[in-house]
Amino acid sequence: MKLLEDDLFQKKMQKKVAEIEDVLKNFLPKEMSEQKTIFQAMEYSLMAGGKRLRPMLLQESYELFGGKEKEVVHAFMAAMEMIHTYSLVHDDLPAMDNDDYRRGKETTHKVFGEDMGILAGDALLNYAYETAVLGVEKAEKKEAPIQALSILAKKAGVFGMVGGQVVDVEQTGKPLTKEQLDFIYRLKTGALLEAALMAGAALAGAGKKEIQSLEEIGRNVGMAFQIQDDILDLTSTTKELGKPVLSDEKNEKTTYVLLYGMEKAKHAVEEYSNKALELLAGFPAESGYLNTLIVKLIHRKK
Repeated sequence: MKLLEDDLFQKKMQKKVAEIEDVLKNFLPKEMSEQKTIFQAMEYSLMAGGKRLRPMLLQESYELFGGKEKEVVHAFMAAMEMIHTYSLVHDDLPAMDNDDYRRGKETTHKVFGEDMGILAGDALLNYAYETAVLGVEKAEKKEAPIQALSILAKKAGVFGMVGGQVVDVEQTGKPLTKEQLDFIYRLKTGALLEAALMAGAALAGAGKKEIQSLEEIGRNVGMAFQIQDDILDLTSTTKELGKPVLSDEKNEKTTYVLLYGMEKAKHAVEEYSNKALELLAGFPAESGYLNTLIVKLIHRKK
């Protein structure tokens, strides 16, 4: 499997993150009228930094399958990050995790108030679909972007991320079985990672089998990513992570580490990540950057 040297990877990643930031800025609403506060809250939330993992995975998947329509993929990348950001804004609310910091900055509801925090999340979700539709309109052939839009909608909704959040909220403070915990992780974290890889490939015209393989890759990446998040919540610092540590304990949440212990959790991260990379290696085309990105993100320290 092809992997990039660390220096080369870091340079490429910085360049790609900067390009994604520009894409996001270009798609933010420009009009400043009576509802200007919501535009400010949307921009604050969306441009607060972060790994930009989901739009990056979408773009890499798109290019892996030979996609060429930049305007189309850019619209879907922006929509993908808007959906992810809305979920974080709502996740931080007092009714949910009640967190004051995200990515080293005050959370949206702390800056704009709880009411605007709720509305900013609502606005980002709705505007994400407006943005994705712009991508459909710009595409030469409509079937592929419509399929990508369908993937995005399903993976973000009650059969995806929202469904995982529902079970997570309902089961907070209660002991979980492995099956329940896997369900939460697979939907709450994994669904949008699956969506990014699947939608990128769908946009480029990939076939059903390839899209299904990418769904499984995303599922494995999501499991590894979330378990690593559990580990970092116990072993890292607020300064390093940019968000509070020990938040799972504060919110009385069962985690993989709590259920199985630290060593088994670390072993699970390796197993899930190896499975994802093994499946990725099965495609005819290969991206050294995508391979390295998955390795680095799963084994991240922050």
